[in-house]
Amino acid sequence: MSRAEQPSRRTLLTAAIAAAVAGGAVPAMAGTATAVEDRDKTAAARPVDNRAWTTYTDWRGGTAHGTRAVAGARPGLVIGTAAGTTDYTDPHTGRTATWEYATWTSPVHRLSVPATEVIASWNAHTPAGTWLQTELQGTYSDGTDTPWYVMGRWAAGDEDIRRTSVDDQSDGKSSIWTDTFAVDEPASGLRLVSYRLRLTLYRSPGSGTTPKVWRVGAMGSDVPDRFTVPASTPGLARELTVPRYSQEIHKGQYPEYDNGGEAWCSPTSSQMIIEYWGGRLTEEQLSWVDPSYADPQICHAARYTYDYQYAGCGNWPFNAAYAATFDGLQGVVTRLGSLTDLETLIAAGIPAITSQSFLKTELTGAGYGTSGHLMTVIGFTADGDVIANDPASPSDEAVRRVYLRREFENIWLRTKRYNASGKVVSGTGGVCYLYFPAHPSPLQRKALAAVGVR
Repeated sequence: MSRAEQPSRRTLLTAAIAAAVAGGAVPAMAGTATAVEDRDKTAAARPVDNRAWTTYTDWRGGTAHGTRAVAGARPGLVIGTAAGTTDYTDPHTGRTATWEYATWTSPVHRLSVPATEVIASWNAHTPAGTWLQTELQGTYSDGTDTPWYVMGRWAAGDEDIRRTSVDDQSDGKSSIWTDTFAVDEPASGLRLVSYRLRLTLYRSPGSGTTPKVWRVGAMGSDVPDRFTVPASTPGLARELTVPRYSQEIHKGQYPEYDNGGEAWCSPTSSQMIIEYWGGRLTEEQLSWVDPSYADPQICHAARYTYDYQYAGCGNWPFNAAYAATFDGLQGVVTRLGSLTDLETLIAAGIPAITSQSFLKTELTGAGYGTSGHLMTVIGFTADGDVIANDPASPSDEAVRRVYLRREFENIWLRTKRYNASGKVVSGTGGVCYLYFPAHPSPLQRKALAAVGVR
């Protein structure tokens, strides 16, 4: 079916197909045989193009109206002399405020892979009284241009504006689905061949404060229609020590941030990896959380990844941006081509958050089905099976799972599947979040480059 006929990203990511987990599911044992399909010896690479602007030279290379590049250990973009003022009425509070603004537009990036989908991501510091907007404008393979699409209005906090995606953006050829640019009719052959990004930085008039953006970029991909994917050959046995947190123990907490439980897989997974890298929240930051709640940092992550338009915590770039608010971290959204890519990252000490959907019968040992779920891949067994911290578990202690390699790889990488009613619906096609140090080690840098992230 066309992208326009498919359900919204919120439906895909948060609606449960089958019953939620009840009473601990038994992890699948490593080495269990599977005969889903014959294995290819070489894992198929997914066509993906990543481009990010991160260096002082990058920031100097764009078109600036009121912004300036700053050098240092972590170069970035800030407001220099504002280009003007504008009023913004927050659609989620009804408040209108006047803001100074400045803009930066990237050079045109020509995609190495003409794309059916593009997802932008950014890393920034937004002190009180500041926020930012990210936009994308591209050129199609037929030579026409898209409008400027808003990919997100974002602040780390929620006092000045409510961070939000923007619905109802389309030009009849492409649409924005929460955080994803998508060609409406991929079968027509139309593709996005190039794009540029525009950052608009905002601050309270006369305040002198400024957002600082360290990273902005986008991942473009030509997403194929496929129900199954080639199998990769196991190549690594290693497990990373990543904190374990359950989303299910938060069921019913904070309805204003989507009520905990199954809706919080994304922030729960994000917080696991943030803490793996040493990110910690202070008592002051957590003081707003009900003291009777366990793991209050998960409540905090839900609040500060929440997209007020999407009405949930599953906005992919908002999660990456949240991770990058912790000192020394950066985050991106990308697609990987196989479990071999994940093995490359795990070998360098980099866990990943994967997005997948499946029926209860399609993932042995999960004990549930879902139309969209995030979990954290932390390693591989000697038989090549996937070790995951799955937040859809009844307790923190039950979070570590072992899933059969062939099953996991297929439910994560496929782009078409059958739901419980037998209807053909979408899969995420290898989407993952990667959080890693702002200054990666040589080994980490090599692993990231191997999967197309720099």
